[in-house]
Amino acid sequence: MKITDAKVFVGGPGKNYVTLKIYTDAGVYGLGDATLNNRETLPAKYLEDYLIPVLVGRDPRNSEDIWQFFYRGAYFRRGPIAMAAFGAIDTALWDIKAKLAGMPLYQLFGGKSRSGAMVYAHATGADLDTLVESIAAHVEQGYKAVRVQCGIPGMPVSSYGVADKREDSKHYITDFGGIQPKIEIWDTERYLRYMPDALTAVREHFGPDLKLLHDVHHRLLPREAAQFAKTVEPIGLYWLEDPTPAEDQSALRYLRQHSTVPVAIGEVFNSVWDCKQLIEEELIDFIRVAVTYAGGITQVKRIVDLAGLHHVRTGFHGAPSHSPISMAAQAHLNVWAPNFGIQEYLVLGTPECDALFPSDHTLENGMFLVSDEPGLGVDFDEKQAQRYQYAAGSHPVVRLQDGTLWNY
Repeated sequence: MKITDAKVFVGGPGKNYVTLKIYTDAGVYGLGDATLNNRETLPAKYLEDYLIPVLVGRDPRNSEDIWQFFYRGAYFRRGPIAMAAFGAIDTALWDIKAKLAGMPLYQLFGGKSRSGAMVYAHATGADLDTLVESIAAHVEQGYKAVRVQCGIPGMPVSSYGVADKREDSKHYITDFGGIQPKIEIWDTERYLRYMPDALTAVREHFGPDLKLLHDVHHRLLPREAAQFAKTVEPIGLYWLEDPTPAEDQSALRYLRQHSTVPVAIGEVFNSVWDCKQLIEEELIDFIRVAVTYAGGITQVKRIVDLAGLHHVRTGFHGAPSHSPISMAAQAHLNVWAPNFGIQEYLVLGTPECDALFPSDHTLENGMFLVSDEPGLGVDFDEKQAQRYQYAAGSHPVVRLQDGTLWNY
């Protein structure tokens, strides 16, 4: 059995999804996702110019050897561009193997550990009243867990994940349109004064059963993160996400010494080596890697196994930049993983997206239920793909009020 060809498609409804399709001489094909948000053309070009020409002619069933060939065979290893490209190939090969076996992918991992995976939604508000309305809307839809972000009074532009206009804020998703980055203004002192009271008010309004998550998005220094975590400890957060920049992993020791708030980190990590210290020293409670740019299923499964040895649960990244292909791959890992925690879920279920990526996966009462179709359980319509073209975009850039560049 041989790989005969592979194609890369860039584009989608409102997103620049990077979709890889690998074809075989057995008539079976596999799908992978190489979307690297706002740098989408880079893994696409890496696939087309460097990886696919070497991939063609290989046996797709030898996914382990192919992963090792690309990773160990590269003198300059890791990084989001390479790992997104490797991950797309790896995911597509797992899709092929499960289809050949006539089984849903999770069966190749060892079967189900649960019937479905709890997901969390994003609630946001330019002010506390709007935030409460947004949370209530998600609870009404059946969500048992919600990430909450609230505008900070006095900031010229609202904090991370919140629109700067009240009427746009309840279901806001960051706008990455345009190559020139938008500027967000950050004020740590105002955040530290306001956000604990806002989270307390949310907890009092919705009671103890709703799982509340909050994302700091790398904005605090280690001492500030420890202070904040200690202050919000009585609220009972399900997790505090990215309290400090992920590069300085030793900073989490300082936080651990001052608070028992569960910590979630890892959405910018690209390999097991990026999160090895945090897991082995048990400095985090949830690992946030994504199949998309952490090397695919082969690598992420190793991370999950390592995390399970150290009481660390999964909390895979699931921003809108992840296509339904990568979300399906993570869904199969979620129903298998003995140390599953929760799944972020922000894929926009529009008719256009459903037409491009048809599947029988479903979301019911805050649970993601995996299809039992062979493989990933998601397809890709090449004719629909012809409707979309690449459109450049950028993440926002953060500055302090005096103009100093800060962490996004």
